[in-house]
Amino acid sequence: MSGQSDEFSGRLGLIFATIGAAIGTGNIWRFPRMVGANGGGTFLIPWLIFLFMWSIPLVIAEFAMGKRSRTGTIGTFRIFTGKRFAWMGLWTAWISTAIGFYYAVVAGWCLKYFQLGITGGLTGDGVDTVQVWNEFLQAPGQVIFFQFIVIVLTLAAISRGAKAIEKVNVLLMTSLMVLLFLTMFMALSMDMNDGTLDGAMFMFTVDRSMMFDPEIWINALSQSAWSASAGMGMAITYAVYMRKDEDTTLNAFVMGLANNSISIIAGLTVLSAIFAVEADPLATVTGGSSAITFLALPEVFAQAPGGNVGPFLMMTGFFLALSFAALTSMISTVELCVRNFVDHGYERTRSVWLTGAAIFLFGLPSAVLWVKLDAEGVAFPQFLEVQDHIWGYGLMFSGLFIAFTIWRYGFLKWRAQVDAGEADPGLAGYLNVGVSAFRDDFINTGENDLWIGRWWDLLLYLAFPVLFSILMLSYFGSMIANTEDVWNPFNPNGLGIILAFWGVVAVLFIWFNRFLVQRPVFRNVPEGADVDISLLPGGDDELVVQVGEVAPGFEHLGQSDAA
Repeated sequence: MSGQSDEFSGRLGLIFATIGAAIGTGNIWRFPRMVGANGGGTFLIPWLIFLFMWSIPLVIAEFAMGKRSRTGTIGTFRIFTGKRFAWMGLWTAWISTAIGFYYAVVAGWCLKYFQLGITGGLTGDGVDTVQVWNEFLQAPGQVIFFQFIVIVLTLAAISRGAKAIEKVNVLLMTSLMVLLFLTMFMALSMDMNDGTLDGAMFMFTVDRSMMFDPEIWINALSQSAWSASAGMGMAITYAVYMRKDEDTTLNAFVMGLANNSISIIAGLTVLSAIFAVEADPLATVTGGSSAITFLALPEVFAQAPGGNVGPFLMMTGFFLALSFAALTSMISTVELCVRNFVDHGYERTRSVWLTGAAIFLFGLPSAVLWVKLDAEGVAFPQFLEVQDHIWGYGLMFSGLFIAFTIWRYGFLKWRAQVDAGEADPGLAGYLNVGVSAFRDDFINTGENDLWIGRWWDLLLYLAFPVLFSILMLSYFGSMIANTEDVWNPFNPNGLGIILAFWGVVAVLFIWFNRFLVQRPVFRNVPEGADVDISLLPGGDDELVVQVGEVAPGFEHLGQSDAA
């Protein structure tokens, strides 16, 4: 096995890769719906606040952990939290991969609608968008075909490692930005036809009477928590490919701000176009994610000015941008899983195709099962929605595990200094040593362009647990209050099915932990990098070695399999 590490060529590649991972379909179809349902510009204020209170602090932590551990999620938790907690990294990898099962199907929808746009299937006379949607969703062969294409494109992008991931993300993200700007300017021109720009005005107008509505703040927190991929293991994974002197803090801010900027561009595009042609634009915007994207927007874009050219450019540009956003998110999802296989000594190409095959096979039920019609005759994939119902909020626990790792490290460092007689054993000593320990040792290392102050400690130790509790309690509280037979594990919309799946997976992973830590982990360390782990809880694990080294009892992996 070669001892050479796999890394990005520079900061630009890392930034584009992490932005690509953060930006997905939620930025382009969920964000406009959330803006429309929560008072337009009123929603933007808490949404921006939570970018700096939740998303960026967690991404900073992930970058710092991945850069030091130089492994994927399983190895990172094994090193930073100790062998007993490696299962937390497995949970993070599983949740992301499980979401990938059905996200590949959703990405396939985007590709299908790009194909319809470029062939005129959405702009002809008398096109019924509901009929187009229903016929597609109820044709299993078509849905599976586009799901398969998405997976093949994803595997091709990651099969050659960091350099290939970097190049693909630069190409896709640059193209996505160009396409979104193009469609945004066309949508603004549509909105200006009546001289009001009412769609853009709605998006940036603050209604002071709604500013203290708790529901708006909770929705803003949920949008920020999901859209930036914070605390989901993605930044840990891409940090493995950082150059040895790469900054973590500035990259986290750039990634978060770029993610929100793309959301605003997409929101302007969608809201301006809808306000330009719909008599009741807010009813259209809040009609649901599938409704606005695959039913309403084709009808809106078909009314773009410019004869046949305008609708063609709007339709193809928007759905191609949506496809690119879905693909970059799929790339990070699959790479997160692949990285963990590679860390444990499996050859990369085999890991890529094994992961791809699993995502395809386990995604088939989401593609074809329980495709039903709602009360208005619109098809919806109930099995897919159940999977999202189960695993979507499971991602929040990945963020909680990262915070737990930071809290645990600070506590252990403080206790070690107390035992050595170097720190006050009281609360003052803990606040002085323990709370800032992670930030001092892994963030402010001298390589960061932005010095991170005590505000970060306050957010991770105080704000994060409060916001996490509010988010989970509001979600589950609403579900309990508004769902019949909510505790029945066979109710696809209830809480019982979520707790049942979470419980089974958590118990299995905790049980499997003992076997997981019996296998070596190979760290992807650049030559000359200062990545000492000796003082970390898992730093004395003799099975944690660098790529090219030999783990005791696994000499065959040290020579050939790990890469």
